[in-house]
This record gives sequence, C-alpha cells and structure tokens, in this order.
Amino acid sequence: MRIDSRAAYESFRDEAKAGLAARKKEVLVCCGTGCLANGSAGVAEAFGKELAARGLSVEVGTFTKKTGCHGFCERGPLVVVQPEGILYTQVKPRDVAEICDKTIANGEVIPRLLYKNPADKKKVERYGDVPFYKHQTRIAMRNIGKIDPTDLGDAIAHEAYAGLVRALTELTPEQVIKEVETAGLRGRGGAGFVTARKWKSCRAAHGDRKFVLCNGDEGDPGAFKDRSIMEGDPHSVLEGMVIGAFAVGAHEGFIYVRDEYPLAVVNLTIAMEQARKAGLLGTNILGTGFDFDLRISRGGGAFVCGESSALMRSIEGKVGEPRQKYVHATDKGLFDLPTVLNNVETWADVGAILHRGGAWFASLGTAKSKGTKAFSLVGKVKNTGLIELPMGMTLRQIVYDIGGGILGDRPFKAVQTGGPSGGCVPESLLDLPVDFEKLTEAGSMMGSGGMIVMDDRTCMVDVARYFLKFLSEESCGKCVPCREGLHQMLVMFDALVAGKGSPGDLERIEELAAGMQLGSLCELGKSAPNPVVSTLRYFRPEYEAHIHAQTCPAGMCRDLTAYEIVPEGCDGCHLCFKACPTEAITGEVKKTHLILQEKCISCGACYDVCPTQSIRFFPKHERTVA
Repeated sequence: MRIDSRAAYESFRDEAKAGLAARKKEVLVCCGTGCLANGSAGVAEAFGKELAARGLSVEVGTFTKKTGCHGFCERGPLVVVQPEGILYTQVKPRDVAEICDKTIANGEVIPRLLYKNPADKKKVERYGDVPFYKHQTRIAMRNIGKIDPTDLGDAIAHEAYAGLVRALTELTPEQVIKEVETAGLRGRGGAGFVTARKWKSCRAAHGDRKFVLCNGDEGDPGAFKDRSIMEGDPHSVLEGMVIGAFAVGAHEGFIYVRDEYPLAVVNLTIAMEQARKAGLLGTNILGTGFDFDLRISRGGGAFVCGESSALMRSIEGKVGEPRQKYVHATDKGLFDLPTVLNNVETWADVGAILHRGGAWFASLGTAKSKGTKAFSLVGKVKNTGLIELPMGMTLRQIVYDIGGGILGDRPFKAVQTGGPSGGCVPESLLDLPVDFEKLTEAGSMMGSGGMIVMDDRTCMVDVARYFLKFLSEESCGKCVPCREGLHQMLVMFDALVAGKGSPGDLERIEELAAGMQLGSLCELGKSAPNPVVSTLRYFRPEYEAHIHAQTCPAGMCRDLTAYEIVPEGCDGCHLCFKACPTEAITGEVKKTHLILQEKCISCGACYDVCPTQSIRFFPKHERTVA
C-alpha cells in the first residue's frame, strides 16, 4: 500500500494496530547483535517450530517476533512474553518447549529463567520491574525491543512516521525548526551542538542542492548505542532524516555506517526499500510533492572518519582527513555544498519531538541539557548493556540503581565517559548529574555515549595509556600536534607502566597535552589528552607511585607487580592452580599452594579467582626468586 496522504497513513496505522491487538500473545525474542552472538537466532527458530507444532499460533493466538536489542546484554538471550510482560533471561533453545508448555499455554512462570536482582537476591518477574529497565526513560530507543525492525507495519503501529506526517502536512520548514529549537535538542554525537541552530544555518545557505547526513560511524571502544538503534529501529533514523531534509530544503542524503555493523546495514536497507514502496521516502513523500532519498555509505573502520569533515571526504571517495574548522559544513560540506550532519541518536529523537511536541521533550532533562541520553554501560558493573535516561541523572544512580553495582561488590574507582577522548570521573563525583555541562566541568565529556565503569583493580595510568595507544593508531597523521604529540606521550606512558618513568615526566606530559589541545586540527587531537589530564587531576598519587616507588597501587602493571599466596588463608581449593596460564602455582588439593616466582608472569588470574582473598600483590622489586 502506498501512503499518499495523512488519511492514508492514519488508515494504515489503525489497521496495523488492530492486527497487533488481535494477537492474544507475543513472544519477543531479542535478536540484536549481543543476543545473536549468544544464540538467540536458535531460540527464535525453536519458538517458531514449537508454536506451530503445538497449534498455539492458532489456538492461543501466539506469535514470535524478532526484535532489536532490548539493552540488557549481560543477561541475553532475552525473551519477553506479552501481554504479561514476563522477562526470561539467558534462554536456550532447550528452554523453549517448557516456556510453551507452562507460560504460553498455562500462564505459569518459570522461576529459573527469571532475572535475580543482585541487591536483594530476589527473582523479578515483570520486564518493567527489573531495576535495569525501571529507571530508564526511552525516546531515541522508544521502539527498540518492541518492534520487528524489518516490518514497516509493526513500526507504524508503534507510531513510526507520525512525526513526519505532522511535519509535512501541518508545518512549514521554519515551524519544524522552531519545534526542534523549543525541544532544546543538542547533538548526541559528542559535541552537543544545538541542532536547530545548525539546521537554520543550512536552510539559510545559498544554493538549491543540499545534503542531510547521518553519522553512524560509531568507533569508540565500549560504545554501541547507535548500532543498536540502526539495527533495532531503522525507521526512527529515516523518519528523522526526512524531517530534517524538509526543514533545511535538502533532497539527497547519506547514512554513513561502519563496515563492522553488517546487521545495521541489512536492516537499514530493508527499511529504506519499505519506506520508498510506501511513499515515505523517495519522490512525492506522503503526496506532498516533497522529494528526498537516501543512500548508505559504508565506512572502512577509520576512527577519524567519525569527525564531520573527515566523514564527508570519505563519502566523496577521498582519504578521510579533517579540514580546518573555519569552513562550516552548513555552508560548504559534502561536495562543498550546504550540509547538515547529525548522528544516529539525534535523528532518532527528531521524529518523537515532532510527534509529541518540542515542549514535551524540553520538560525532561536539565536547564541546558534537554531530553534523554543513551549510553552503553560496560566495564566492571553487574548489569552491562544499553540504557537511556533523562539528562541530569547522577552517576551513582546509573552505576548502582541501573547497573546493579560493581562486579564482586568491589570498591568503585572511576567511570570513563565519552569514549577514548573522554575523561575519567572519580568516586568523589559519583553524585555528579550527567549532562553536557557537568561532565565537561569534571574534565570529561558526553561523547558518543560510552560509559566504562572501573573498580579498585584498575590502574588509571594504564587506562590512560590504553586510550593513547588507540588514538595514536587511529590518528590520520595530518597535523603535527596530534601525530607527534600522541606518539611522544605514548612513549612516556610506556615507560611509566614499565617502572622507567623519571621525575619531571608528569609536568612534561601536561605541557604536551596543553600543546595538543591548542594546536591540533580536529577534535581527535584536541580531546585526545582528556583521559590523561583527567586521571592526572584525580589520581596523581597513582602516577607518582609508578615513578618514585616503582609500584602499581592497583596491582595491574605486570612489570611492577608480583603475587604471592598467604599461607594462613589458603584452603587449597585449587582454583588458582587451574587459572594459572604458565603452571606457576604448585600444591595439592586442600593443602597450601605456592607461586613459583620464576614462572609467574604477573597476570593476576590467580588473584581474580581466589575465593578466600589469600593472594596478595606487592612491588616486583621486592620479590625474591629462589
């Protein structure tokens, strides 16, 4: 069916909703990348076979739906039985028959498949009662986990393209921009630039040919929220881009997607084909006479191509290198023509804003940071996964209420936000509200939405070194401050973690960081020192210990750390013996064990598995080898 008017859209939507309402039960199987890696495709296939074999699709009116990422990646594969909202975690194909017998056919809950709250050890039955979900507010991810991303009818039944209908049939381009301005929407890709201001500049730019681009080149370690949106609700991205194109007067666009995101490319391609066929993309959209079409451009995996001007050069078929910032993309962007570039999450917000109104979006968040923000919560936290929450929620709420606290109930040490160019925020700032301004004040940044939690066993010097190494490898090398600054800084950090640092190194590192921030061409170089500067700001004694005492307080730098077993506490459980990769541990079961120092490589595997905490670490220079 071609949707060529508002009335046709409403008719299609009502019919799709009626079809969903006729289903007595739905089994939602998460088929995002994380759950697929854990075997959810087999779970979905097993449900299809079991339901058909038992006649439950007809008798009970039950249907299986493959959805995008539910976010709770730590507990996948995830299955939700609707309308009851029962959440089952870590489901295997062998569990499907039991779910069909007990839950679908007879309404019984299977306790062993329920989520156990680590705070009180109680099983949680309902999806919405799980703390991981209960504290979230989803806008960009509003339909992920609810819809089949390859089914346009399912998406429209959940109000997809409602914002586009309003924009094209009720508002002028100027009014659309005003609605986005009222919402206070800022770019969710890192810089936090005011979206409406960018759109206004592009609309006012000279020339009839303009472009609208989507940055799906999410390259930060630990970040995957843009990937999940493209995979789980591609129509939200398309809808936002069509609205943006209408607002600025563009008729062509590109979605730039990492080549490492094959499922995102597949689902976006399907969504684009469906939208064109339905009249929601391409020529004469909704019968209004407005034309706009999209193409997918696949990036080669270069981190620097997440930078706006480098991304545009990559789409043009050139080497992905940034250019001087005095040239604004809204005047001369792609092919030197006026261009608007926003990231995936930003575009996904636009449709909801036009549907529900800018004032509604602005009612969430803080004074200057409106709405919600999606994060990839990873690291040493019990509940890892994809979350979305109102701006202004504190780090403590995120780590403990949503994340469930630190793995093994170890002490919290820091959280790194904003990807490799972000900073590390210490325990003293756990009650910091998360928004653009507060994170910047703390020496970090919102960035792409990566959030890596660290415990007391994390060496902050090595953390900074890790991100320097990543950025040094990803720098395009075009400008000297970034290319040489990263290299020289990494040389000094390699010496620090090896116990070869010298007095004065920290001051030299700070001078080098200041030069990079001042002289680098693009934000990769300007923000690259952030992990270094923030860890020096909050964890300077740890750096000084590496230099002056040649010790790693966290016990993680192998060249500085040795391990030994405390005889009084060892019960001979043999776990350390099994974990050691070099056979450096001797001892019989139920008898005291010993670490052979000449064989030990200081990997810490024994320390991590010891249930009685009978293994201690100490400075390697104090070690004696028989």
